[in-house]
Amino acid sequence: MPSAETSGVDNPNASALVDPQVLARLSRQALQARLPMVGSVSGLHKSPHRGSSVEFAEYRKYTPGDDLRRLDWRVYGRTDRFYIREFEADTNLRCYLVLDGSGSMNFGQPTKYELASRMVATLAYLLIQQGDAVGLRCFGEGLRTDVPPRRTPSHLQPLLQAIADLKPVGETGLVDALHDMAESVRQRALILLFSDFFCEVEPLLTALQHLRFQKHDVALFHMLDPRELDFHFDRPMRFVDMELSDSLLAEPAVIRQHYLEQVGLFLDQLYAGCSRLQIEYRRVLTGQDYEGVLAEFLVERARLKGIGV
Repeated sequence: MPSAETSGVDNPNASALVDPQVLARLSRQALQARLPMVGSVSGLHKSPHRGSSVEFAEYRKYTPGDDLRRLDWRVYGRTDRFYIREFEADTNLRCYLVLDGSGSMNFGQPTKYELASRMVATLAYLLIQQGDAVGLRCFGEGLRTDVPPRRTPSHLQPLLQAIADLKPVGETGLVDALHDMAESVRQRALILLFSDFFCEVEPLLTALQHLRFQKHDVALFHMLDPRELDFHFDRPMRFVDMELSDSLLAEPAVIRQHYLEQVGLFLDQLYAGCSRLQIEYRRVLTGQDYEGVLAEFLVERARLKGIGV
């Protein structure tokens, strides 16, 4: 299995993935998990376990062995019963940035992969800056890069190196990769997916459901080029499959209506499935300002913190 930590020569493009000014502006808003997380140190995110923070959660009856310092004597005075005060515990999180490295991500100007790379690199910086552990998984026909999550600043270099070194080629193995991830990542995590999701909807939703069953907080960034949505071609074209290299000569005016209907159906099914599974879905177009996309994502996450299930 390839690992970014064993890369040879540094790729000079790695440092170009992040813009310091964008980082400075986005760092004003923390990236919050919507669901309780399980981490190793105190942090910004709610934990499923009870702790001793300042945010009161609930009372429960005293049981032998409980810490007597947490008894509420005022309640005892009113009820003549022993109750323990419980508080919300705060923890750090593990975030997995999952990046599609299949051939179709080479489409667009800038390409879908270039735009996704900048977003992934920026989020990695922000997460490590706020004390969270970040890992990276890049997939094509199989898992091509696996950088385990760590929270140290020195971890950024191998992570960025992996993104810069990867060349999008071949078919997508997204569905299998997500099932493997659901089985291998047992501890609750924030999983951010960056892909054009060129696969059948139902198997994809089944894989996403597998992740949610493991109580992961999942968000999708659907990378698309405007031409994939409006099919704005005005003369006969040869369309080449960027994953299989198959080609088709077609008159766009003849097939446009049917194409748009099928794309609309695909997008509607994917969005409806994400809503049903309580998965965040965001559409990102090549040429779009990625800072604005991430800023909206961060603000919306902060507003909805703790609302998810």
